[in-house]
Amino acid sequence: MEGELALMGKYIGAGLAAIGLGGAGIGVGNIAGNFLAGALRNPSAAPSQTANFFVGIAFAEALGIFSFLIALLLMFAV
Repeated sequence: MEGELALMGKYIGAGLAAIGLGGAGIGVGNIAGNFLAGALRNPSAAPSQTANFFVGIAFAEALGIFSFLIALLLMFAV
């Protein structure tokens, strides 16, 4: 019984950690949408903001990858 409870807790924790993947998807969509809206309003300023766009996407994806790593660690290493 105790082993089953620990296994259930491990799966629940991994599922909660995987919620961060959805947050990363929402974050990347938000960043891309706002960049596109700004680029359509002022096309001459878009090239100067492209580096900021990619840095924002990289940070959002990094958080998603970290949450995926935590979920994998909870599933297989704990």
